[in-house]
Amino acid sequence: MPRSFRTLSKLRPGDRVAVLSPSFAAPGFAPAVHEQALRRIRDELGLEPVEYPTTRMLGADPRARATDVEAALAASDVRAVFASIGGDDQITVVPHVDLAGALADPKPFVGYSDNTHLLNALWQAGVPGFYGGSTQVHIGAGPGLDGIHLQSLRAALFDGGELELTEPGESEDTGVDWLDPRALTSYGDRVPTEPWTWSGPARVVEGRTWGGCLDVLDEIGLAGRMPELEDLRGGILLLETSEELPSPRLVARWVRALGERGVLGVVAGVVVARPPVSTFGDEPDAETRRARREAQREVVTGLVARYNPDAVVCVGVPFGHTRPQWIVPYGGTMRLDGVERRVFASYD
Repeated sequence: MPRSFRTLSKLRPGDRVAVLSPSFAAPGFAPAVHEQALRRIRDELGLEPVEYPTTRMLGADPRARATDVEAALAASDVRAVFASIGGDDQITVVPHVDLAGALADPKPFVGYSDNTHLLNALWQAGVPGFYGGSTQVHIGAGPGLDGIHLQSLRAALFDGGELELTEPGESEDTGVDWLDPRALTSYGDRVPTEPWTWSGPARVVEGRTWGGCLDVLDEIGLAGRMPELEDLRGGILLLETSEELPSPRLVARWVRALGERGVLGVVAGVVVARPPVSTFGDEPDAETRRARREAQREVVTGLVARYNPDAVVCVGVPFGHTRPQWIVPYGGTMRLDGVERRVFASYD
């Protein structure tokens, strides 16, 4: 593990938190959902959201977005940073972000998907964060915050401690279209879930987390921004896939590349998120959705076993692109109990 990770201070009611759009400016595309997210941050969390110039600016220049990220991370009166959503071009933003302010005043950055870029950059600077959460998807949309999302968000921001991650029993791949007024009051099509799948030895492993969206880890590797293997040794690898629904063959190629890089060989455990298997315009029947999840599970568990048969693997934890969603530590610790088949995360 990196020799020195900063400790993140916890928030207090009334603290200011930044809401940024380091990738896609969803608040500018669907402002009603964004406004509801701001109200819920005030009402449900007791925090004061602060917007920056590019929060609602569609098509903002990467340097301008980087300036906002840098300013929020450095601001002494901002105690956490929320990403409004992911996107597909944060790879162009990260090179322009000076992390000196983040190092001087470490604060939690909460995001996932394309925000894997920023989380990885902060991780390598020794600043942990939290994987998951999107003000546009998980706070602003629907009738309210999901229970497990609110529980883990409060632990990340206020309470700390350890939580056991459990299966909420239902899941949706997509919500209601944000431009439909029902997006403010209704969840998407939620279906019953199935038990998580475990593979590897029946033992307990614990370590610092790293990883993220496989679609983005591919970019991080090509851009030469991967951590050193020794920094990952003994850790817990987080893997999930996006709403672009990559095929099992593509997922296999990404995971195999992590194996060839040596990443799979040095980690102690792997947690794979429940993948989205449908999206707007591609809504298959229940059997096809089940088969898609099963196909991805098989290629991931098979490849991890090939490169590291000692790794403990749990597949199905809802921390990725489905909802309800657990927010999980990124650079904090997780424990996989392969004996009792339980997953724990530390939010200290």
